[in-house]
Amino acid sequence: MTGKTINYYAGGNTAKGFYDLMESNLQGMNHIIILQSGPDNAKSKIMEKLADTWGSKGFDLEIIHSASNNESYDGIIFPQVKWAIVDGSTPYHIQPKAIGAIEQYMNLGSAWNTSLLINHREAILALESQKKEVIQLAYDSFKKGLRIHDDLEDIYIKEMNFSKANELTNELNNKIFLGKQSESKKSEIKHRFFGASTPEGVIDFIPNITDGLSKRFFIKGRAGTGKSTLLKKIATTAEERNFNVEMYHCGFDPDSIDMVIIRELGICVFDSTDPHEYFPNRHGDEIIDLYEKTVSPGTDERYEIEIQSVTKRYKQRMKEGINYLQEAKDLDDQLKNIYLTATDFSVIDDLYEKINTSLEALTE
Repeated sequence: MTGKTINYYAGGNTAKGFYDLMESNLQGMNHIIILQSGPDNAKSKIMEKLADTWGSKGFDLEIIHSASNNESYDGIIFPQVKWAIVDGSTPYHIQPKAIGAIEQYMNLGSAWNTSLLINHREAILALESQKKEVIQLAYDSFKKGLRIHDDLEDIYIKEMNFSKANELTNELNNKIFLGKQSESKKSEIKHRFFGASTPEGVIDFIPNITDGLSKRFFIKGRAGTGKSTLLKKIATTAEERNFNVEMYHCGFDPDSIDMVIIRELGICVFDSTDPHEYFPNRHGDEIIDLYEKTVSPGTDERYEIEIQSVTKRYKQRMKEGINYLQEAKDLDDQLKNIYLTATDFSVIDDLYEKINTSLEALTE
């Protein structure tokens, strides 16, 4: 029997640059292996092999995907044994709490033939420089897109009835919690992304993440209609009542929240609008339409031309940013090829066995 697997991102390519939420998801871990290496795929291959091996043994897994490479993993968490293995290379910055007692660093660069890499020094420097520049262009495009998106929000904000929005939020809060209080002494809040801007476009794992939850609230609306504010208030109430909370940030603007999950209650509330628009397809799904309930009727029609113009410009910037991410991945692939030619995979295999053996000892 295979275990349950949850997929998400702990880092995103956003309008505010690379946004790192990795440490939030390592809360409560007793054993963390931090892999350090350069632009090769050995880190991800080790993680993939561990996921296949231990998932087939029935262990639950949290797979942390890479927003920069759709085929790579940035980490795996084994919640049942409080064990994790993560990519500690740039752009992640993991601050160790107890090196040796919790965190163990492992440098996969020991598998490289550095004399071969020296022969490619100029090419590596050039590719690294180009990749850095292109990634920054992607972030700049997303940042410009966010400014344009703010114009879209302004249209709806001036047509909002905020007292109705507050009333609706309070009603939803009461409906979710029904006066319930968790028996936990303190809530644990984890911050993540359910989706990300990647070289292959905007990807999300909403169906996987919400699988098994008994109640899903689909928040519909427009830009600026208070979806993120509603979600933050739900999360605050959950924290006040000592429930553990998963807070999923917006992959475009990480200061906004797109989804809140309270697994103890089997409940999910999420922003179900483009580019992660979903509709009810199972028992327990319910739509809450903020546009319908809180915005002046006819707003879409009154501002139709302006909305279309702003939306078109915003989407152009998003597409431009995605294209830059694809270009950055192409450069990274060239770097990987250089490092692959200088890698002794028997060393990588030995490191995998060492990691796997330590996990076996822990599970026994």
